[in-house]
Amino acid sequence: MSKRKNTKGLVRSVRQFRVYHKYIGIALAVILVMSAITGLLLGWKKDAAWIQPPSQKGASADLVDWLPLDQLAELAREALYAEHPTQSGNEIDRLDVRPSKGMTKVLFTEGYWEVQIDGTTGSILSIDKRYSDFIEQLHDGSIISDSFKLVSMNVLGIGLSVMIITGIWLWYGPKRIRARKQKIKHSGRKKAASVPK
Repeated sequence: MSKRKNTKGLVRSVRQFRVYHKYIGIALAVILVMSAITGLLLGWKKDAAWIQPPSQKGASADLVDWLPLDQLAELAREALYAEHPTQSGNEIDRLDVRPSKGMTKVLFTEGYWEVQIDGTTGSILSIDKRYSDFIEQLHDGSIISDSFKLVSMNVLGIGLSVMIITGIWLWYGPKRIRARKQKIKHSGRKKAASVPK
């Protein structure tokens, strides 16, 4: 009788884990789908110009020949404002210096603008939008806020861990139940065969 109770406990456990697995899976699905799609796009960012402008080549990779960074930044700012007057006042977020390419990418705080400038001559190589930064913010949740990013990535990590554990049990639990039922059935046959007629 205790073996049957044990089997019933296993069945109850598998059913309960199925409920956890289902609801956690539904809750994580939205974040996972968003993360998967944006991750796929980010994987293609170097190969798709509409996601991230291709890196141009400057005149010299030797930093000794380069103009000072503050001058390059100012030239990039002026070029953006001249080509897109509505961006006047858009401040520089960061400089991405690429000595091997002989140029610097100047990234702006608003509108995902990027200006590529030759490090030696100061000539503008490209002015374009850099959607990869927007996609990256969607990917990690920082588009909402840094605290949302922290919470959502932790929820995703913990949730996926729970999904793995419940998924393993949903695969292994029924195997164990079948084995127990077989054992009970087999021991029942042995008892029946050993009873004298």
